[in-house]
Amino acid sequence: MNYPHPIIAREGWPFLAASVLLSVAVSYWCWLWALPLWVLSLFILQFFRDPPRQVPAQANAIVSAADGKVIIVEKAFDNYLKRDALKISVFMNVFNVHSNRSPVDGTVQQVWYFAGKFFNAAMDKASMENERNALHIKTTGGLDVTCVQVAGLIARRILCYVDKDSSLHKGQRFGFIRFGSRVDIYLPLTATPKVAIGDVVSAGSSILAELQ
Repeated sequence: MNYPHPIIAREGWPFLAASVLLSVAVSYWCWLWALPLWVLSLFILQFFRDPPRQVPAQANAIVSAADGKVIIVEKAFDNYLKRDALKISVFMNVFNVHSNRSPVDGTVQQVWYFAGKFFNAAMDKASMENERNALHIKTTGGLDVTCVQVAGLIARRILCYVDKDSSLHKGQRFGFIRFGSRVDIYLPLTATPKVAIGDVVSAGSSILAELQ
């Protein structure tokens, strides 16, 4: 998938353009009144930043699908593939990069979208009760990985740009969630976690686990 801008996510261009134009217009009238608008423009600029990432070459590495803090590393039931799995969840706050990247090389087997509620994404019940979009990815080695974008209290827009049968490369950008949320990854129980709760990770470059 070709992505036209490596620095500012295209999802933010309309928001940034509108805030800058409004800030300029108000500045001509009263620069003091325009200050909050320029602060808002800077916030939008940092929120939609989307820097390139160095993807690990390690073949069996599972990379993070999101920037943020690891909040769950545990055995859990994968409701999408109906299996026991290793679950690793990463929580994104409003100051993290919000592009989502594929954790593995593989092919999308299925895509599920569920309308839901908007609880704080850090809460356990958010995994199954919030609005979410799930991908079942079969790795090039034949293993199953489930990657779930979960909306949060403020995030009300999940964007996913891949469909069934899409091929993904590890670290490839596949979606975006606006204004704070989380991503859950379900892995085979044979996977070895390489992060702990509280670790800060970066999408596409931080290794969450290794597949056997």
